[in-house]
Amino acid sequence: MLKIEVILPENEIKSISDALKKIDVGGITAYKGWGRGKTIAKEIHASKGTEVFTPEFGERFIIEIVVADEKKNDIIAAIRASSTFGKIFVNTISEAYDIQTPKKDEQAI
Repeated sequence: MLKIEVILPENEIKSISDALKKIDVGGITAYKGWGRGKTIAKEIHASKGTEVFTPEFGERFIIEIVVADEKKNDIIAAIRASSTFGKIFVNTISEAYDIQTPKKDEQAI
């Protein structure tokens, strides 16, 4: 099993979600975070007048997907086709459990 984490500087969650539905990926988790990287955060007007402040951390959008190993390449291709910027990280999941049922590992996802 794999956990694919996608970090986006722009909100492209809807387009990625639609692309993943087309290749039969059921569950994703999406949330907002703050971070810094290549993309510079948007400037903020700090006070009345012309003073502008560039924050160190900008808004990021994070998507997490846990899938079977064999779906990895299809998922990465779908994400790359439906987004323009960001990073994809792939981690190995050693175990997974469904809290309500006795299912574990790939049956739990």
